[in-house]
Amino acid sequence: MISFLLWILAVILVVSGIVNLFRKNFLWGIVLIIIGLLVGPGGVSIFT
Repeated sequence: MISFLLWILAVILVVSGIVNLFRKNFLWGIVLIIIGLLVGPGGVSIFT
């Protein structure tokens, strides 16, 4: 259950990062994408 919630959180972070990139907020978009990749259970998770 926790991994599913982390996956959902990671998807939300990455999508919001991409939206910020399209809105010309490059720094905030890149930060959100990196945090999303770190939180995601499929990638390098900081919680394991």
